Amino acid sequence: MTNRSLSAVSDSSSRLTIHWPTVAFFAAFHAIAMLAPWFFSWSALGVAIFFHWLCGSIGICLGYHRLFTHRSLQVPKWLEYIIAIIGSLALQGGIIFWVGSHRIHHAHPEDEEKDPYSARKGFWWSHILWIFYQKPEFFEYEIYKKSAPDLARDPFHRWLDKYFWSLQIPLGVVLYALGGWSFVIYGIFVKSVVLWHTTWSINSASHLRGYRTFEVDDGSRNLWWAALLAYGEGWHNNHHAQPNVAPAGRQWWEIDITWWAIMVLKTAGLAKKVVMPKEAVASEI
Repeated sequence: MTNRSLSAVSDSSSRLTIHWPTVAFFAAFHAIAMLAPWFFSWSALGVAIFFHWLCGSIGICLGYHRLFTHRSLQVPKWLEYIIAIIGSLALQGGIIFWVGSHRIHHAHPEDEEKDPYSARKGFWWSHILWIFYQKPEFFEYEIYKKSAPDLARDPFHRWLDKYFWSLQIPLGVVLYALGGWSFVIYGIFVKSVVLWHTTWSINSASHLRGYRTFEVDDGSRNLWWAALLAYGEGWHNNHHAQPNVAPAGRQWWEIDITWWAIMVLKTAGLAKKVVMPKEAVASEI
């Protein structure tokens, strides 16, 4: 980190109190995930990879991000609820919290006070420290729900936002029944830890490294390895230029696995009003 970055984090932490229960939660999950070598099996690794894709690409990238935050497409209500549940299994916070925070991020990109995970405050702040030093305007329900009123009006989404963590219990029971503790450790703990850092890398690394296709008023960049790990989200400069567009890639080689899933839904007649780049440009004009 640069001296400026360290100073920014220091200034922020001096005004905020570290939320120790959150620190303990993440520390415990990382510690349990480190037991993975002692519980390794190829089937358990397969479970982790499958849930990383399901919760990451379908739940977070397609669901929390493109469907709920930016409304880049529409799906039937029953499918919307299923996708919301899958996103909740990622343990990245309640749906209203996640969507509200990300909409604020786009409204004030890299503003050191108004952007929840401003990259201008340094890599580690945008990666994880913003979760440890919790600003009330980003973490108190009565405040952040104002940024996602469409979801806050729905009783199901309100319940899911409050009790998303409880879904880990039935998931853990099913995984234990299928493969014992190895499935639990890989399917919940390893998956969650890897997926957290995968998602956080978009907030941190994709605002620091990579190339720019569009000139935008922030430091968002297209970062190939983040795009591969985060199922297309690493084409971040493209996304910041046209946030409500469903595909993140613009070139044939900008692989966007989440877009492939959207195309499957569209072909099956389950995805409607899918916003494409030309439509976004037209709407901006």
